[in-house]
Amino acid sequence: MTGRVRALPAALGFLLALAVLSGTAFWAQQRVLDPASNRPADATTRSPGGATEAPEAVLAPERSAGTARGAARTAAGGVPVVDPAWAATTAERAGIPLPAVTAYGRASLMAPDDCALGWTTLAGIGWVESQHGTIDGRTIGEDGHSSEPILGPVLDGRRFAAIPATPRSSRWHGNPDWDHAVGPLQFIPSSWDRWSADGDGDGEEDPNDLDDAALAAARYLCADGHDLTTGAGWSAAVFSYNHSEEYVAAVHAAATTYAERTA
Repeated sequence: MTGRVRALPAALGFLLALAVLSGTAFWAQQRVLDPASNRPADATTRSPGGATEAPEAVLAPERSAGTARGAARTAAGGVPVVDPAWAATTAERAGIPLPAVTAYGRASLMAPDDCALGWTTLAGIGWVESQHGTIDGRTIGEDGHSSEPILGPVLDGRRFAAIPATPRSSRWHGNPDWDHAVGPLQFIPSSWDRWSADGDGDGEEDPNDLDDAALAAARYLCADGHDLTTGAGWSAAVFSYNHSEEYVAAVHAAATTYAERTA
């Protein structure tokens, strides 16, 4: 990582340690950018605070979910349709591609009501993992797919955990020997098997489709009953997605930026 991230306070770090093991790979850890400037992030001034009560910056991303909820209708089959006007305005203000805002907004609407998951939290993860599917000059299409598939590095035990591929997992990345994290939200195939979702109602569950990946991430974040309206609960949920305090700080910085831009 080009910008050093301050370690979280011991009390918060203890809470984070209670989270479940992550099923995703923070392969972009060396290339995190500040969404406010598109420069390498210096999270020393933007990392989550040490207060035991939720700081306003953590609460703000979740409160913004109400905007998406109020601007949606339900299509046949129960898949929410986010108001195009809301999505377009939010995408412009946030500086996020329209297909990504739509995917995050829809996924937040499909999350359990008691989870209080805001679209900006999903957007923070999407930025850190792949810049919303646009990393390395890619573009994200209206169908939620990047112009080129996004694969993390080989998981052969050299730099990251060793995860042997299976015929089932190889179909996502083409490596017959070792797994890779896949898609704009970087799901390891075994985790995708557990959390996979059809986020756009097209009848397919594809980790390369940001619509599907966003809903799968929402299911993952909400699975353990964390209260995302509290600082500790929000941090624990994001930490469960990836066991890295630097990761939590980077997602928090991005999510807060998007909340501030769209307030």
